[in-house]
Amino acid sequence: MFRSILHTAWIVITVVPWTLAVLLVSFVPPRTHAWWTAVNWFRVVMWGTRVILGVRFKVLGYEHLPVGKTSAAVLLSNHQSTLETLLLPTLMPHPLAFVFKRELLKVPFFGWSMARLDMIHIDRESRTEAMKHVIEQGCRLLSQGTWVIMFPEGTRMPRGQKGTFQTAGTRLAVQSGAPVIPIAVATARCWPKEGFVKHAGVATVSIGPAISSVGRDPKGLMREVEAWIEAELRRIDPEAYPLV
Repeated sequence: MFRSILHTAWIVITVVPWTLAVLLVSFVPPRTHAWWTAVNWFRVVMWGTRVILGVRFKVLGYEHLPVGKTSAAVLLSNHQSTLETLLLPTLMPHPLAFVFKRELLKVPFFGWSMARLDMIHIDRESRTEAMKHVIEQGCRLLSQGTWVIMFPEGTRMPRGQKGTFQTAGTRLAVQSGAPVIPIAVATARCWPKEGFVKHAGVATVSIGPAISSVGRDPKGLMREVEAWIEAELRRIDPEAYPLV
């Protein structure tokens, strides 16, 4: 509990100056300057996560990421915790655009920073318009060298449980021709979805081989992504999936 309180204080204290920095830098082109400024804050938070909480990070499959400044990729990951939202940007060589609900823009400081970054924020009330927005903005960002990252389950799932994988990410991949990079994260054992207390341990991120989207059916492509993620989760976090 004491470590968790200190860690939360670390986040709150550091987010204020970094928000101001992101807001200032966002007015200086190109827009990617603001992104890398934000990533520096993510790194500061991850430093606190390691030092204060005792969480170690294990990253597998980094060699599977596309190489090149103009390479495109749609990253599709399972979602267990806030931890991967902060950690994944620090691992990627490209700017990322998250797809997230518009209400998050109202969160003090964090939301204000997100509003100044080139992200894809959607209104979940209108699924048709949301999908159209994801495709249009996603194709634009991918053509500029920004990778789009999505959590197909739509929300954080407790460790060992699975949500319904939606096809927005694979529809974007098929439309743009960008490959899909599946990512399995086992982070909830250290930073659970529910509760305030976080725990020391190892948070594992596994990056899978790129899957071509050319000529693919979005539903079939998502089934392949889902199957890889689920199998990989059982490999990197077997304790969460006891044999029946």
